[in-house]
Amino acid sequence: MRAAVLHAPRDIRLEVRDDPAIVEPTDAVIRLSAACICGSDLWPYRGISAIRKPTPMGHEYAGIVEEVGEAVTAIKPGQFVVGSFFASDNTCAPCRDGYQTSCVNRQGLGGTQSEYARVPLADGTLVATPEVPPADLIPSFLAASDVLGTGWFGAVAAGAGAGKTVVVVGDGAVGLLAVMAARLLGSERIIAMSRHETRQRLAREFGATDIVEERGDDGVAMVEELTDGIGADSAVEAVGTQEAMMQAIRATRPGGHVGFVGVPHGVEIPGAELFSSHVHLHGGPAPVRRFLPQLIDLIWNREIDPGRVFDLTLPFAQVAEGYAAMDERRAVKVLLTV
Repeated sequence: MRAAVLHAPRDIRLEVRDDPAIVEPTDAVIRLSAACICGSDLWPYRGISAIRKPTPMGHEYAGIVEEVGEAVTAIKPGQFVVGSFFASDNTCAPCRDGYQTSCVNRQGLGGTQSEYARVPLADGTLVATPEVPPADLIPSFLAASDVLGTGWFGAVAAGAGAGKTVVVVGDGAVGLLAVMAARLLGSERIIAMSRHETRQRLAREFGATDIVEERGDDGVAMVEELTDGIGADSAVEAVGTQEAMMQAIRATRPGGHVGFVGVPHGVEIPGAELFSSHVHLHGGPAPVRRFLPQLIDLIWNREIDPGRVFDLTLPFAQVAEGYAAMDERRAVKVLLTV
């Protein structure tokens, strides 16, 4: 099969690798209906997260089940399935509490920028659609496997809901879909922080009521101005940098909630400031599996269209151009046809 492999910063190659096979009786092998590039893939691509050897890339996936292990009972060959970037048994205590990314038996999934993928713990990880979907829904189901589920968790962790004012820090795919989630959760006012016109437009289409272009303390001041000097009820941090985290915390009123889903890089929160802020802080690797049944239902019934975050579609052979486009912010999110 063909697969994208990162050899060094900005050195992504399409290579021929062995097809995956059933290793454990709880495994499934799926044929990817499409692949995509995530914003978090840019950390190793840019050399910010080190790699020590050639690394197969990708952690988002949706496709057709080709084969299952003998212990798999809920998933069958021929089904179209969506899964999370962590495999989980969906039966342990953290899973039952809705934190499948902290499953006691969790296994990280990688290498899904490929034509086929092995998924461990298939019964607990994969969720099937009612039928094989039409082609136009595949981008949305692919988005559900990470960026939609992550944005949704960010909004839930931030306490977004009826009557709330929510600020979203970050205008990548996760931030934009956190805007969508906040709207669907009933938030009254959604402030998207973005400097990019195309992303601002999509944020408004997803439900943003206000746009703030300023960053850092200036961005916080603008949020306070929009909220009568109080700050937002909720904030979603969807970047993972020091500036973004502090902007989210400082833009949130005392008693408010911050949901952080950006993978932290160099983030250090001043303890005294957090202590005095009276801000609730919750987040981490999004338990996408918790939300998949609901998100799949919304997509299947065409109530949401998260696939619109894919603003550049390329053939798999042009994966290197896809990475470059996202690195240079010429694309929000790249879909790869396999």
